[in-house]
Amino acid sequence: MRTEKIGIEATSVFFPERIETAKDLSKKTGIPEQVIIEKFGLHQKHVSDDSMQATDLGIEAARKILSKIDPLSIDVVIYFGSPHKDYLVWSCAPKLQYELGTKNAYAFELMNVSSCFPIALKVAKDMLRSDEKIKNILLVGGCKESQIIDYENPRSRFMFNFGDGGTAALLTKNSSNSEILESSIITDGSFYEDVRVPAGGSKLFPSLETVKNRQHYIDVLDPSSMKERLDPVSIPNFEKVIRQAVQNSGYSLQDIKVLLPLHTKRSMFRELLHTLQIPEENTIYLDHHGHMSALDPCVGLHFAQEQGKLREGDIAVAVSAGTGYTWAATTIQWG
Repeated sequence: MRTEKIGIEATSVFFPERIETAKDLSKKTGIPEQVIIEKFGLHQKHVSDDSMQATDLGIEAARKILSKIDPLSIDVVIYFGSPHKDYLVWSCAPKLQYELGTKNAYAFELMNVSSCFPIALKVAKDMLRSDEKIKNILLVGGCKESQIIDYENPRSRFMFNFGDGGTAALLTKNSSNSEILESSIITDGSFYEDVRVPAGGSKLFPSLETVKNRQHYIDVLDPSSMKERLDPVSIPNFEKVIRQAVQNSGYSLQDIKVLLPLHTKRSMFRELLHTLQIPEENTIYLDHHGHMSALDPCVGLHFAQEQGKLREGDIAVAVSAGTGYTWAATTIQWG
């Protein structure tokens, strides 16, 4: 039985100033501008310059929350963003803790590529519930994955929508704004090697050859094979985790007022809405930002609040999926 209302008290976002439009991407890729808009679902995306890394983008977002509360009241800082960070073998969590002035907090990373925000909500909620000493947890995410796209590689075509940004969420006990309810997570590890940056790890250590062969960009081992195996299970697994998350929370799919999904191609987005019988106006589709690793549902939640889509008692679902492959959903009751 729940005795405390553990919820999201505040969210924030930050985006670098530089913008790449569908027209810009068309010049880079040779794909017609209208195809990028209509099929990729992307009018434009934000792209960071060399002065800002994924951590810096997350820090700028989190500072907006900490300008309204005492940084010393934060007990835990969790980074949940892109695994493409400032350095390869390095924890960015201490940098976040230091730069944000959250001196009383311990910090760590939670990493599951694009599926991580619904999982981070569950982990943070469970920590708040199980440890009476923890009152406030700050989730911070950053993404600079536009940097690891090779536009000359047609195998990575479905990732041309990767953009940059930062986001943060403050989770508290006895929240006045929302309550985090139940989650559902599915992993199908048969996809573990389909999408990765081939070089840089222990399996293919960096060398002149790996640089020459452009193996430090994200790549797909065999796009047609992945599509053949992924298409039959992707929408069913999305539907399953969403349905289980709301049912475990005591609700049904019909109770969902706002869906907060990761950014996908427009056809997949519409197929998911059709499956769930959710009208498009009850969602957030990031066609002016693109896909930002694990950040999308948190960014969507922030925009949903700004646009007045969430009202007292509404049920929202943050849902995402990450290569490897994991599907995850977490239910939130607003107000």
